Amino acid sequence: MEDSYGNEQTSIMHLPDDCLCFIFRHLDCISDRESFGLTCHRWLNIQNLCRRSLQFQCSFTQLSRSSLSQTNLDIRSFHLSRLLTRFQHLYCLSLSGCTELPDSGLNQLRNYGSKLHTLYLDCCFQITDNGLSVIGTSCSSLTSISLYRCNVTDAGIEALANSCTTLMHVNLSYCLHISDCGLKFLSQRCSQLQAVKISSCRGVTGIGFKGCSPTLAYIDAESCQLQPEGIMGIVSGGGLEFLHLSGMNWPLSGGGLAAIGAGFATGLKILNLRMCRTIGDESIVAIAKGCPLLQEWNLALCHEVRFPGWKSIGLNCNNLEKLHVNRCRNLCDLGLQALRDGCKQLSVLYVNKNSRVSSTALDLFKLYRGNVEIKVEEIMFTGPDWITR
Repeated sequence: MEDSYGNEQTSIMHLPDDCLCFIFRHLDCISDRESFGLTCHRWLNIQNLCRRSLQFQCSFTQLSRSSLSQTNLDIRSFHLSRLLTRFQHLYCLSLSGCTELPDSGLNQLRNYGSKLHTLYLDCCFQITDNGLSVIGTSCSSLTSISLYRCNVTDAGIEALANSCTTLMHVNLSYCLHISDCGLKFLSQRCSQLQAVKISSCRGVTGIGFKGCSPTLAYIDAESCQLQPEGIMGIVSGGGLEFLHLSGMNWPLSGGGLAAIGAGFATGLKILNLRMCRTIGDESIVAIAKGCPLLQEWNLALCHEVRFPGWKSIGLNCNNLEKLHVNRCRNLCDLGLQALRDGCKQLSVLYVNKNSRVSSTALDLFKLYRGNVEIKVEEIMFTGPDWITR
């Protein structure tokens, strides 16, 4: 193109695609990014090439089954096929809430799933082991997958772990058909595994984590039926920093959690034992001595913890910043004093007024430890514990 003087002119349309992609990625205004592709077909193609994340309007994370009737999105196989054909360079894809999407709907990942790093399939009830096999063979770069409430089994987890060895984050919460066998496939074949959620997986004892990678730092096993040998398996990697065991009750002895303090979880920083009602002083003492880096410890509703346990926490938990002791029936004035005299780094204490902790003991705690924020839980009613969860 020349101007009236015969000089050659250059327009933005002469720029190569990589320059246009660079311009698009540096648009800060959302409306500008959304309208970029309205200019012409070429700019629309640039917009499609630069798309890295795709999430439907109804997509969610860990939505309860009861809410699906209002948020369900009927995404069919051909819809997904067209979208993946259009956006061929996705790093993150969320199909959460697509309850009717079948395994065959994932077939297009064979062509365009090689760059995918993150995949959410929460409450995709029609996705089975066959779908996981497709994901495994198609998404070799996958590092994070969420299968919350999916109907998958150990066989599907094996197929996934065999191919996606770079997995770091896996959510299997409410996957009721998963057992320790499936967890063993993950922990043994995914050497970079960092975080696993298995909440309410009632078929899991924890033994499947035995010999896990030291990179495994986060485990959420709320309301699981873990066994003492399973606890040892969970901490066996030595790299654990976050452990959530809320709602777990030992049928007999209160010392089953002592394995946490046996020397493999010295780097543990956050421990949630809320509603572990049968945990006793033996476990508390072992954990307090064996986990010196603990920063937050939730012992709410742990009714069997008595003075020896509170005393050990005060003496040994020198890095503890937050402590939850609300609704612990056997927290008494002496136990509160032990916490007051120890736990030198404590900044927040969650406690409630009960018959064994006097107002005087609370006032003395505030007087001597003025730097600690006391958050008092007022119990306004009585009822099943799950109501206040």
